[in-house]
Amino acid sequence: MTNYQFPEKFWWGSAASGPQTEGRVAGDGKGDNIFDYWFAKEPEKFFDQVGPEKTSQVYTKYQEDVQLMKQTGHNSFRTSIQWSRLIPDETGEINQQAVDFYNRYFNELLENDIEPFVNLYHFDMPMYLQKKGGWLNRETVDAYERYAKICFELFGSKVKKWFTHNEPIVPVEAGYLYRWHYPEESDMKMAVQVGYHEALSSALAIKAYHEQKQDGQIGIILNLTPSYPRDEENSADVQAAKIADAFFNRSFLDPAVKGEFPQELIAIVKELDILPEIKDEDLTIIKENTVDLLGINYYQPRRVKAKETEKIRSGAPMPEDYFDNYKMPGRKMNPYRGWEIYEKGIYDILINVRDNYGNIDCFISENGMGVENEARFIQSDGMIHDDYRIEFVQDHLKYVHQAIQEGANCLGYHMWTCMDNWSWTNAYKNRYGFISVNLEDGKRTIKKSGHWFKEVSQQNGFSV
Repeated sequence: MTNYQFPEKFWWGSAASGPQTEGRVAGDGKGDNIFDYWFAKEPEKFFDQVGPEKTSQVYTKYQEDVQLMKQTGHNSFRTSIQWSRLIPDETGEINQQAVDFYNRYFNELLENDIEPFVNLYHFDMPMYLQKKGGWLNRETVDAYERYAKICFELFGSKVKKWFTHNEPIVPVEAGYLYRWHYPEESDMKMAVQVGYHEALSSALAIKAYHEQKQDGQIGIILNLTPSYPRDEENSADVQAAKIADAFFNRSFLDPAVKGEFPQELIAIVKELDILPEIKDEDLTIIKENTVDLLGINYYQPRRVKAKETEKIRSGAPMPEDYFDNYKMPGRKMNPYRGWEIYEKGIYDILINVRDNYGNIDCFISENGMGVENEARFIQSDGMIHDDYRIEFVQDHLKYVHQAIQEGANCLGYHMWTCMDNWSWTNAYKNRYGFISVNLEDGKRTIKKSGHWFKEVSQQNGFSV
C-alpha cells in the first residue's frame, strides 16, 4: 500500500456559494440578483423549473449544516456573501438581517473549529446594477469596491481568508460570449470590457483590504483548465493551445498574480480593435495589488488543435476563431456532465503555478463530480454509496500529493460541494455533494463519500 500523507494544518473541506445554497424566506430583505430575475422571467430555461429561491435552505438550516460539516471532516469551508442580500437596492443601505445572518453563520463555523473562507462575488450581480449594464458599466466597479470595504469592516474580525471573485471568466463566457447565463449576450467587445472590469474590481478590493490593515489574506478563485495541444510536436497545435490558455486561464491568472495581462491576449484585442476602456491609474492599481492566495478550481482539461473549421460567425469575433477544440480518442468521461476526467491536470496546474507564478500560496478550491439521479445508489442502510466520487477525489488527491512532494505550495483541498446545491440552469440535475439534500423536505443525509472524507481529514491523508 502507498501512504499519501499531507502537510500539517492542511485545509480539508468543501466550497459552496450564497446564491446556490441560501434560498429566500419571506421578509429576509434580500434584493433580486440576475438569477432571481431571470428565473422569474424564463423559468423554462432551468432544469425542472427549480429556481434560486428554493436552493438548499441554508438561511434557515445553517446550524444543522455546520454540524454535518463537522461530521464530514471539515476544518475549513468556503461560501460567499450575496451582494444582493447585503445591499439589496440602489439606495446602498445595508440590510441588517443579512449582517445578522452572516455573523451567526460565521460564528457557528468558528465555534465548531471550521474556518470560514469567504468569497465576495459568485456570478450574482444585483439586478439594480445589471439594469445599468452590470460589469459593462464602470459604476459597478465603484459599487463593488464599496461593497468589499463594507464586508471587510463588518466581518473582518471573523473572516481571515477572503476572495474577490469566483471564476471571473464565467460571467465573461456565460453572459457575454456563449449565452449560457443572463444577459445572454454574444459580443466579444462586451466580453473584454466585462473581464477587464472584473480584474480591476478585484485589484481595488485587494487594495482596500490591505489599506484597512486587516490581518488575514485576500485572493481570488480561478477555474484553471489546462490547454493541451493535440500534438506536442506540431507548432500550430501548440500555438493554438497557447492562445486558448491566454483567453481562458491567463486572462485572469496573470493580472491576479503578476499584475499584468498576457501579451498574446493584448495583441488579439488590439488587432480586433476591441480594447476595453481604461483610465490612467487602472493598470498601476492592477500591477500593485496582486493576490496573497490563489484558489484553483479544477474539473476538466481543454484539448486544442490548430484551427481547421470555418469561423463560428462571419464578421463577429469569438475565441474559437483562433483554435478548434479536440476530442482526444479514448478519453475518460463523466457521462452526466459531459466532461473529461483527467486527474493529472490538477498536478500540471500546480506545477505551472510553482514554476511560472512564484509558487504563490494556493489551494484546490473546487474539484468534484456531478452525477445525475444519485438516488439509484441508495442501499439498505439508507445511504447513497457514491464510490465513484470517492475514487474521483482520491485519484485527484494522489496528484495533489505528488505536486506537493515536488515543491508546489498547495495548502488545502476543497471539494465542490458540501451538500447538493442548486447549480444555475442545471438546478439539481447533477448532484455534487458529500451530503444529499431532499428537495421536498430539505432533509440532509451524509453520503458514503462524506464518511470517507472524515477519515481522510482525521488521518491527514489516506492509504491505497
